[in-house]
Amino acid sequence: MPEFVLGIESSCDEMAAAVVRDGREILSSAVQSQESVHRPYGGVVPELASRDHVRTVSQVVEAALEQAGVASDALAGIAVTAGPGLIGSLLVGLCFGKALAFRLNVPAVGVHHLEGHLAAAEIADETLVAPYVGLVVSGGHTALYRIEADAPPTLLGQTRDDAVGEAFDKVAKLLGLPYPGGPALAQVAEQGDETAFAFPRPMASSPGLDFSYSGLKTAVAIAVEERAPVDERVRADVAASFQAAATDILVSRVRRALAEEGIARVAVVGGVAANRRLRSVLGRAAQRDQFSVFFPPLELCTDNAAMIAAAGARRLARGERDALDMNAFSRVPFGTAPWKAQHPE
Repeated sequence: MPEFVLGIESSCDEMAAAVVRDGREILSSAVQSQESVHRPYGGVVPELASRDHVRTVSQVVEAALEQAGVASDALAGIAVTAGPGLIGSLLVGLCFGKALAFRLNVPAVGVHHLEGHLAAAEIADETLVAPYVGLVVSGGHTALYRIEADAPPTLLGQTRDDAVGEAFDKVAKLLGLPYPGGPALAQVAEQGDETAFAFPRPMASSPGLDFSYSGLKTAVAIAVEERAPVDERVRADVAASFQAAATDILVSRVRRALAEEGIARVAVVGGVAANRRLRSVLGRAAQRDQFSVFFPPLELCTDNAAMIAAAGARRLARGERDALDMNAFSRVPFGTAPWKAQHPE
C-alpha cells in the first residue's frame, strides 16, 4: 500500500483535498464549501460551481498538504474523482490532479465517486468486510449494491425517479427552508410530529428493491398547498412526517436486500447517511433483525477527498495507473470506469 496518497474531489459544489497514509489513516481533509455561492439560487448552479472550483483548487490542495505535514514530493500517487458528477466541476479537479501528477512524476488514478463513498465506511471501521450490502443515499443517488471483495458491485435496486437527497431538498424548498435544504429540513423535523400526516411509502408493497420518491414529493406539495400559508407547527409536522416516510422506505428496502442476499452487513453512505432518524431507525432494525449496520462518521458522509484517496490507494497498491489523458464522465454506472487504463503499467 502506498504511504502517502493525495485525493481530490470536485464532483459537485465542494472542492476537497485530503492526504491518506497506507490507504486508511486520514492525515488531513480540507473542504471548501460553496453554500454562500448557491444560496441565492436555492440550489447548485453548475457554471458557478466550476468557476469557484477553479478559484480554490490550488488553495485547498495546499491546505491539505500543510495539515498533513506532508511535502508534495513525498506523495506516492494522486487519486481524483473522474465521475459521475457535474462535468465542469469534475474537470477542474481532474485536470489539476493530472497536472500535479505530471509535475511530481507520480502515478494518477481516477476514482468512481460511489466507490469513494463506500471506501469511507470501510476506512472508518475495519470490521466492515465484503461481502456486504451498500446503500448509497445522497442528492444524486439512491441505490443498493452487493459489494464483493474481488468482483464488480452488483446493482440490486435504485430509484426510478428522484434521489432521496433531492426529495429532501425539494420538500425543504416547498416549506420555505433555507439552502442547503436537507439539513435544514431534518433540523425542523425534530420539533414536529411524524404521525401528523399519513404520507405514502411509495413501492413499499412492490416486489424488488427499487425506490421511488416523486409520489411522496407530490403528496407533500399537495398537503402544503392545501394549508398555505403554513405556520411553524404545520411546517415542523410536514417535515417530520416527510422525513419518516422517506427514511422508512430506505429501511424496509435494506431489510429486504439483506434477507434476499443472505448477508448480515450493510454500509450506509452518502450525504443522507448523516440523517439522525435514518441512523436511529436502521440501528433499531439491526438489533431486531440481527445484522450489522455501518455508518461513516458525519464528516465522511458528505463529499470529501479522504474517501477518494483511500479508494485510489487500493488501485495504486494493485499496480494500476491511469493515463494522463483520462477524461471525466458526468454519468457512469458504478462498477464501470471508462477512464481506466486497459493495461496497468
